[in-house]
Amino acid sequence: MAEQPDITMALLAVPESTASTLYGMFDLFGAAGRDWELLMHGRVGPSLIRPMIVSRDGRGFRNVHGAWIEPDMALVDCPVPTAVCIPDLLVAPGEDLDGRYEPEIDWLLECHQRHVLLTAACTGALLLAETGLLEGQDATTHWAYCDAMARRHPEIRVHAHRILVASGEGERLIMAGGGTTWMDLALFLVARVVGVEEAMHLARLFLIDWHQEGQLPYAALTTSRQVEDAVIARTQVWAAQHYDTHSPVAGMVRLSGLTERSFKRRFKAATGMSPMDYIHTLRLEESKQYLEAGDEPIESVAELVGYADPSFFRRLFSRRVGLTPSHYRRRFRGMRLRLG
Repeated sequence: MAEQPDITMALLAVPESTASTLYGMFDLFGAAGRDWELLMHGRVGPSLIRPMIVSRDGRGFRNVHGAWIEPDMALVDCPVPTAVCIPDLLVAPGEDLDGRYEPEIDWLLECHQRHVLLTAACTGALLLAETGLLEGQDATTHWAYCDAMARRHPEIRVHAHRILVASGEGERLIMAGGGTTWMDLALFLVARVVGVEEAMHLARLFLIDWHQEGQLPYAALTTSRQVEDAVIARTQVWAAQHYDTHSPVAGMVRLSGLTERSFKRRFKAATGMSPMDYIHTLRLEESKQYLEAGDEPIESVAELVGYADPSFFRRLFSRRVGLTPSHYRRRFRGMRLRLG
């Protein structure tokens, strides 16, 4: 029997875990040292990492999508791992997690005391945040959950644009942003515990392209916060239809029947944004659609969404989206055309 690797990755599975990330990380870690040799020399190389799926009680279960998850062991039976990886969780932004993961949190805290690397992919950072270990630290998660994390844990410095964040003493708290950035996290971990060369082998083997531009280009800028103020909600509906007009904020104020000062105060309280920021958000989201679907000049796109000054539009787009309008079009129009 082949000797088990000394490096172990414990993949923490809960009912909200997605199978694609959980088993994707399992496959990638399991391939370290083994599959490159097979590809290049026709023989299986020695495994360098042992991935293990662990759960609260070690029993199999169906996740939120109905996929069958078969853990290798319960938390109490897991030997001290080199690192723990928390895959993404399918929960709603702002969903109450109180009391849901107490055994997992206790285990994560115990691992941290033993100097284990604690890592989280995407919304797995929400569970990591529940441990309290991120208090006063930098963090990231999926772009759609950053606001919710910041509201629940105001002591955490949440970076919506970052793909990878390493925090805490010895940088032992590591998080990746949203979606497929679990691949960036896995490569980073392999580079850290095995070596850069092996991480590069896996990147070539799995055709992984590092998310160098961060996650802002993929983010929908519109706020997902539910608005309970009926007056403000009515102005939001109007703004969605008139954002491209001249002085849309003045139109929203008139519709509200409030003074300008009172409207701006209530709008910020209800949405977390100023009225003008909200208008910019609507305009930029619409401009993305024009850039992806059409070939109008950038100047025309700016005018279509309400900007008379194309240079201001370019600067604002670059600052909020992380790419210039032209770069955004090159990246996403081709994707839309291929998918269509």
